[in-house]
Amino acid sequence: MNTVSDNLSSDNIKVSIISGSFGEGLQMIGSDLDIMFVIKPIEVHDNITSIVFNSKTTYFSLMTEDTKPGYVMLRLTSSPHAYVRKSCEQFRSKSYLSNILFKNFFLGELTPVVHGPCVSDRKGYFDYALCLHSKYWVTSASQWTIRSNNSWPNEKTKQLIINHGVLFVPIGSKGSPHEELEWRMSFSVGEKLLIYTFSHTQLLCYALMKIILKDVINTDSKCKDLLCSYILKTTIFWLSEESQPSLWKPDNLIHCFMRCFRRLIYCVEYQVCPHYFIPENNLFENKIEGHDWNNLIVTLRVLLSYGWQCIFFSRQISHISVLSCNIQNDPSYLYYEDINKLLKSNIFVRVYSVRGAHNYFRKAVHYSMAYNTKKLKYLHAYFVSSVCYNTCESIYLTSAISNKNLYKQNNTCLSYLLMNINHNTVSGWLMLASFFYKANQYRKSLNIILYALSKCTPEKLFLGAELSVMQRRLVKWHAVRKQGVVRSLRFVLVDYVIFKTSTFIPVELLIEGIDVIIPPVVYAHVLSFLCYYHLEDVRECRNSLRKLQLTIAENYFVGEEKSPELLSHYCLGTALQLMGDTVSAKQIFVEIVKLYPFPYILKQLKRLSLVLLV
Repeated sequence: MNTVSDNLSSDNIKVSIISGSFGEGLQMIGSDLDIMFVIKPIEVHDNITSIVFNSKTTYFSLMTEDTKPGYVMLRLTSSPHAYVRKSCEQFRSKSYLSNILFKNFFLGELTPVVHGPCVSDRKGYFDYALCLHSKYWVTSASQWTIRSNNSWPNEKTKQLIINHGVLFVPIGSKGSPHEELEWRMSFSVGEKLLIYTFSHTQLLCYALMKIILKDVINTDSKCKDLLCSYILKTTIFWLSEESQPSLWKPDNLIHCFMRCFRRLIYCVEYQVCPHYFIPENNLFENKIEGHDWNNLIVTLRVLLSYGWQCIFFSRQISHISVLSCNIQNDPSYLYYEDINKLLKSNIFVRVYSVRGAHNYFRKAVHYSMAYNTKKLKYLHAYFVSSVCYNTCESIYLTSAISNKNLYKQNNTCLSYLLMNINHNTVSGWLMLASFFYKANQYRKSLNIILYALSKCTPEKLFLGAELSVMQRRLVKWHAVRKQGVVRSLRFVLVDYVIFKTSTFIPVELLIEGIDVIIPPVVYAHVLSFLCYYHLEDVRECRNSLRKLQLTIAENYFVGEEKSPELLSHYCLGTALQLMGDTVSAKQIFVEIVKLYPFPYILKQLKRLSLVLLV
């Protein structure tokens, strides 16, 4: 998921890399989303004389004199970019990049806060680290490439890490006389690649250590924020390198966990934790002293006295028996929970935020064709489908152009809509029905609506509602499990119908200035009503209206979100007004005003204001 999202989020200016717990595949409760943006038009080189210069690229050279191991100063060689030159300061008659000025350039309304090497939103949900990249392995980390070990990491992984190079993040060594001009070396990508080689036991040990830190150590006011998860990760890297891979097996989980915990205590007690790639950099140097050190070591020793059972001081671990009971009684429980987490995860937020741009669509198609791995093919195919609707929305459809061009545009639009049906079971089909409705092909639209409604059965998963026990048991879990979670979404997920422009939404339901989000079954019945209305079939109009009323009354695939619920009532009021029942329509719109007093939406409801004046 991270690979796919990074592929689609990167462009000609930046490379996007998900980092932190989420990037490592260990999203913890309450974790924020850490994203590294590598600025592509800026290059960092250890040996600047051996490169061919590009007039559109900024070049910096590494300077490690008078800096702590793991930190560098970046001396400007040449730059066509004014913001880069303005972010530099003079030092010893040379221009060096200031980490503070560089971060300040990227502050804005969405990211107004500087948080360490990152710029963040006010609530701290997202951390964006602006990074520079050296494609070459740095000299100060050269020892790692030849360090003897017990076959972890293997040579292939080592070579991948070396080939990637090193990142530089804008923060200096605390207390350094040149702190504002220093940049910290980041091996974030290499560390992710190392974690991806972990056995299940290694990953569990890492997760348990992070849970102990977050839920136990940091909940003690005397120890809060004294340790960071990077120390834990570094500890496990060293232990993994020192041990035979055969040690990290499920039968040894408790032994391995306790070994990690004892190593952590040793590091704290002696105030030493060498950086994994640059051992000369002691991560504990000038970090924890005096009373803080005493409080932390006492807390760790108390936890050690409980042995491996110290993990039960964590609230989320202490509830494991309840989870086990649920899984035992309902084998599909875990699968549904996985889907829920997948649908609500930050990865989907990121992908939905980029869908619609033609460049992303082309890249997704390219990756779908290029990857040999089926899982990645399905992931990219899913995102191809999710961007198709907005892509076809951008196609200008008008009768003012020639018939030949209109025919071509219609076919292009139709092909995108057909691809759009692959990321969930219903909304793509309803969008296709809208296309035929706008083309006055009402019978075709009705046939598609009928097919879409046949898929809206109670056992389906609805994005916006909690899963019931019935849903968990009725879905043919074993059948979908074989296809994988993402591919299964096409068959089991029911999503809202979302209109971001007026291209496909019926003119009767058009609301200017907002995204129109309508529950799927509600939209199916109101679109069916509109088709019969234009076909002048009064009997079927009334049937569709009754079904629409029943759907809203029973909250059938409507969900708990306020905006879709509001628009469901708006659809009902619109249908009642078209049928000539202005009294009932007025009652509906008055109820909307009482239940949903959102001025930014209500002021857009032109039909509402017209009815209320009657």
